[in-house]
Amino acid sequence: MPRFAANLTTLFTELPMTDRFAAAADAGFEGVEILFPYDIAAQELRRASLASGLEIVLINAPPPNWAGGPRGFAAVPGLEERFRRDFERALRVAQALRVRHIHVMAGRAEGERARETFVANLAWAAHRAPHASLTIEPVNRTDMPGCFLSDYDLAADMIERVGAPNLGLQLDTYHAQQITGDVPGCWRKVAPLVRHVQIGGHPGRHEPDSGPLDFAAFVAELEAWGYRGWIGAEYAPARTTHLGLGWLKRLHAACG
Repeated sequence: MPRFAANLTTLFTELPMTDRFAAAADAGFEGVEILFPYDIAAQELRRASLASGLEIVLINAPPPNWAGGPRGFAAVPGLEERFRRDFERALRVAQALRVRHIHVMAGRAEGERARETFVANLAWAAHRAPHASLTIEPVNRTDMPGCFLSDYDLAADMIERVGAPNLGLQLDTYHAQQITGDVPGCWRKVAPLVRHVQIGGHPGRHEPDSGPLDFAAFVAELEAWGYRGWIGAEYAPARTTHLGLGWLKRLHAACG
């Protein structure tokens, strides 16, 4: 059976963050993601996680620059020291929260120096935290102009060049549809590298029950391939989270 995690940064946003755990559990989720869990004490989030019985599956690194600066710079030449300093903070938070995956964000960059910087930073992070599962995620440049990692072949090349057992791929159906136009084909090409899957409808990134992708068939294919990781629901509800959760019941029923 697939295991679904609610992205608490985008879902149940009418509630305070620590109350979203219980709401996600009541809705039928088994885990949660939090993109940037850095503005609430880790102890509070950990207590909410334990009280709800939900594992915190994924966070992003590095912490965001709320002043309007970049939210990722692992591939940005010249910011290596900042990346390492901020990764250390993300690692401390991940350890306190018992997080399964840390998504390392590439940031905006271009060219060969960016490639070498990304590889070097990933290799350093993988060696620094051999106990942690690190992921990288291609994102589309329509939504995120200038993002260095916007191609699955490039992501596979980065993972191969780093060669660390604790580095893998994060596949997001919304970005995969925007980048390739063929989510199932993309999955089949990179499946052995995938550590974490996220779902969201395309276009609009609303509930995962609209657009060209047959989500029930896709989840069934993940199961058939032997994928045992989490499926994170990262989307912007078209109305309220609760009114749009029919997709979760349908996917559970289809895969039950």
